[in-house]
Amino acid sequence: MAKYQKYSEYKESGVEWLGDIPSHWTATVLKRYARITDGSHHSPKIESEGFPFVSVTDVGINNINFVDAKKIAESDYSRLVKEGCKPAVNDVLLTKDGTIGRACIVTAEMPDFVILSSLGLITPSKAVSSQFLYYYLVSGINVDQMNSVIHGSALKRMTINKINDLIFTFPIFYEQEKIANFLDHETAQIDTLIAKQVKLIELLKEKRQAVISHAVTKGLNPNVAMKDSGVEWLGKVPEHWKVVKLSYKLKLLSGDGITAFDIEDTGTYPVFGGNGLRGFTEKYNCDGEYALIGRQGALCGNINVARGQFFATEHAVVVYPYEKFNLTFLSEFLRFMDLGQYSVSAAQPGIAVDRINTLPIVIPTLDEQNAIGAFLDQETAKIDTLISKAKTAIQLMQERRTAVISAAVTGKIDVRNWQNPNQKNEADVELSA
Repeated sequence: MAKYQKYSEYKESGVEWLGDIPSHWTATVLKRYARITDGSHHSPKIESEGFPFVSVTDVGINNINFVDAKKIAESDYSRLVKEGCKPAVNDVLLTKDGTIGRACIVTAEMPDFVILSSLGLITPSKAVSSQFLYYYLVSGINVDQMNSVIHGSALKRMTINKINDLIFTFPIFYEQEKIANFLDHETAQIDTLIAKQVKLIELLKEKRQAVISHAVTKGLNPNVAMKDSGVEWLGKVPEHWKVVKLSYKLKLLSGDGITAFDIEDTGTYPVFGGNGLRGFTEKYNCDGEYALIGRQGALCGNINVARGQFFATEHAVVVYPYEKFNLTFLSEFLRFMDLGQYSVSAAQPGIAVDRINTLPIVIPTLDEQNAIGAFLDQETAKIDTLISKAKTAIQLMQERRTAVISAAVTGKIDVRNWQNPNQKNEADVELSA
């Protein structure tokens, strides 16, 4: 925040965590400058089409996902409108149950909708700008304030009374709008940079998968003679590679049962289940280096690698080769097979070992497997490093975004003389014309 100037005079806010505020700002409780209610406390019948019935899961960063929001009939919509569950333009929605501290300003462009009780409905007084209020609510300092008053519940929940009593600080209306405009510009710039890093990560992941897929199905020699594998999803493979049924080369065995009481956060031996590492225990049933296939769970068909002594649960399938395989090659080929597509739809998705056993796999020579494994270890490490750097950059930018919002809405920086550089450039162009 060093590049921004501070206000010339400050006063004590009377709130320890808020600290000093500009001398002309007000520090009070939110209910004095806003009317706060929430949405419906009962759920009407959900329809395939109708009016959006918006809940906490539909609210993003100052936006609402109306496409995936649940829908209700017109009769239920009309009843909820009469009950005060329909926001008006410039109201601010605040997520208060489960996920705390996301918010959205209601705009005229939005379709007619009503809200569930997981959302707070805040109507600011004429003295408060909706845009400024939005930024204050999502600021790190306010989210910390909200989390500090939530006690003793597995599900985080802000009551209306607690929202009413939130400490709220603000300047005069004109200054609020200046701050909001400044934050619109600053956060848009940061969000653009974050979006570029997110796109970079997507491209790197695609490149990573392409490198792996090519290596485990085509090998490393671009000049090798190829043959049709006879398998549509496998395509052509090196002529000297074998294509055989999986059960001819690999033995698939599920692990053993274990109770949740036997699994701890720390311990001697890692426990692998259908979705990967579950925790630790004091016994093991496998010793060596093995690929594991998730047999049940949300990520069934996913591939993990376990080394040393570990415990495989009944929801994990241990892959025992009948002959020597390079573990990196084997695990990456199994991952390329996308075994999750063979899961059976049920309340608990799962895949049948008998079905997997019939699938074809490729068998390069062991020397080629080792070369492919070494190549993939090296190349994926490079890509993973780039992905890690991009994620770190995103984290730093998000921290920067949070910091600049908190500083602006609590008066730690003075942006009253800030000018939008985009508007200044446009004015310069007009004058030069």
